[in-house]
This record gives sequence, C-alpha cells and structure tokens, in this order.
Amino acid sequence: MTTFNHFAPEERRGVYHAIYSRRDIRTFQDEKIPPDVLARIIRAAHHGPSVGFMQPWDFVLVSDTDIRLQVKDLFERERRAASQFFDEPRRSQYLALKLEGIMESSVNVCVTCDPTRAGEVLGRNSTPETDVYSTCCAVQNLWLAARAEGVGVGWVSILKRPQLRQILGIPQHIVPVAYLCLGYPVDFPAQPLLQTTGWRDRLPLTDLVHYDGWGGPASTDIWQVVQAELTSGEDGQGADAFAPDGSAPDGSSIGSV
Repeated sequence: MTTFNHFAPEERRGVYHAIYSRRDIRTFQDEKIPPDVLARIIRAAHHGPSVGFMQPWDFVLVSDTDIRLQVKDLFERERRAASQFFDEPRRSQYLALKLEGIMESSVNVCVTCDPTRAGEVLGRNSTPETDVYSTCCAVQNLWLAARAEGVGVGWVSILKRPQLRQILGIPQHIVPVAYLCLGYPVDFPAQPLLQTTGWRDRLPLTDLVHYDGWGGPASTDIWQVVQAELTSGEDGQGADAFAPDGSAPDGSSIGSV
C-alpha cells in the first residue's frame, strides 16, 4: 500500500475527529471569536473545492445587532409558518426545538453563490447547479475548520431568500446558500440535537451504499469486505474507534481501502 501521501497518524485522527464530532450548534457562550481565528476559518472555507475552480462563494459577516434582530424576526415568522405543516404532537415538538443562535453567537456568516462568476466555467454547462454544490463545499470546509478551532456552527435554514437578500443588501442575482451562526458552544454534544430529541435518527450507512449500480449488492470479494467494514463502523464511534497510531482495532489503517 502506498503511504507517502498519507498524513501522519495523529493528523489523520484529527481530520476524522473533526468530521465525526462536528455538530449543528444552537447554544453559545458569551465569548467573542478572536479576529485571527475567524480569519483562519473563512480562509479555510475559501479553499473549498469548486467545479472548474469557479469559486462562486462570498461571505457576508454580520455582527451588527440591528441586522441580526431583523434576521431573527424573519426566522421567527418562518418558524411559525412552518409549524402549520405539522400535526400534533409533532407541531409542539417542532416549536420546542431551539433551531437558531442568531443573537447569542459571536458572529453570523451568510455564505452566498454567484452563478455568474467566471463566465463559462469548465464542467458547468452539463450541470448548472455545480455552482451551488461548490458553495456547499465551502460551507463544509468552514464547519470543519471551526470545529478544529473549538468554534461551533449552526445553520439557520428557516429563512426566506428574498427577505434575507433585502436585509443584507445582497444583489438579486446572488443566491444566499447558508446563514450560519458561529461562536464558542456550551458543549459539543455526543449526538446530533435532532437525534437526541427524538426528531430523527441517523440512517444506517449500509442502506445507502450501492455497488456497481443503484441497488447493486456487494457481490464481489472487495465489495463484501467494504460492506463488512461499513457494518462494523455503525456503532458511531467515528474517529475514537482508532488507536493513537491511526490504526483500527483490527490493525488496519485509516484510509487503507
């Protein structure tokens, strides 16, 4: 197995730890994110992958109290409207969930997509939506970098785009993709909030993996090994399942498949 491109074991463990311990955070401490930490997080987002290197993202940083209050009011209106789509007791359960930290967080970040950036982009003609997909990669980079810095991120999705554009002065052709709340969390829960509150469980990964086509079974030796590895990892241990040297309990290495 070629290993010269591998990270050192502790570096690999750190990457997986950030992935598995990332959470959607809603409750924050009253502590500001230092400017240098915020800059590192935003820079990491800017290094996200993008189709045709289009880099369609912009980052609107929001600390102004009045602007945040307007976004909070928009959220509350949309939350009440969304609750009407649920029957009881689901409606009461939905309204009891804390789904934002707009005012409590240190800073809000709106990540946007410019579908006109770079003109004709390699790879976008066949799939125009790749600009939004690329922007989501920047969001993921931001989220993982924040976790590595001990900063929590909460995605506020219950917002109507036209009103959000107006509040933030975003041009009409720009698409607001993610409104994020960043701050130091009270804690990083062991499980996602919506899982611990009984709203939704994580789906079994083995139900979501297909082999050599949709619905294809693990019919070859290598696919059967992959399937067995996926099954053994369903306990949710994530990066904690690996030893300090980066190996799994059975002696295999992270990234060896």
